[in-house]
Order: sequence, then C-alpha cells, then structure tokens
Amino acid sequence: MRCVIARFPFELTKGGVLESMKGVKPEPVTGESVTIGRRHYPVKQVGQVVTRQDRRDFSTAEVLRAMAQLGFTCRALPKAAPVGILGLQHASAMLGSPPVTV
Repeated sequence: MRCVIARFPFELTKGGVLESMKGVKPEPVTGESVTIGRRHYPVKQVGQVVTRQDRRDFSTAEVLRAMAQLGFTCRALPKAAPVGILGLQHASAMLGSPPVTV
C-alpha cells in the first residue's frame, strides 16, 4: 500500500511492517498505540522503525492512518477520571480518618 508519511511516499505491506518490528522491544505506551502481533507499541516508535525517520518528522495521525489501513489495531490511551476534592474526602472517610474541620 502506498502512503505518505512526513511528505515522503512509502510502499508498506502488513508483512513488511511485521518483519520490521520483529525483535523490537516495545517502549512503554504513554499515548496512542499499535498492536503488532501480541505486543503494543507506541505509534511514534512504529513510525520510526518502519520509515527510518526521526520521530519529530511525522505525526501520530499519519502513522495511525497507515497502520489502520494495513489492518493493525490502533488504540488511544484511556483517559483517567479526574480526582476532585470530594473524591479525596470520600477516600479519607473510607479509611476511617477523623473529619477535617475548618
């Protein structure tokens, strides 16, 4: 499949991506990820290995679009629920600490 990443055309195939990522240890995922085989890789790591370009040269959207078109599973990092003051008060009450008086 022909795709453009960082203004450069690439001919990518699913088998070629699998071969490129073979033996590459996944970095910790802190954002969007791509599942290749049974491993979850950060999108920027996949883009760097497949295109041999610096991570600053392309966006995650370009790589996500290409990987999705090739049939790989792409995921966004789930958003954490915000912890508010009421959440802290509830947790404190559950631990049995005395109520805070102001």
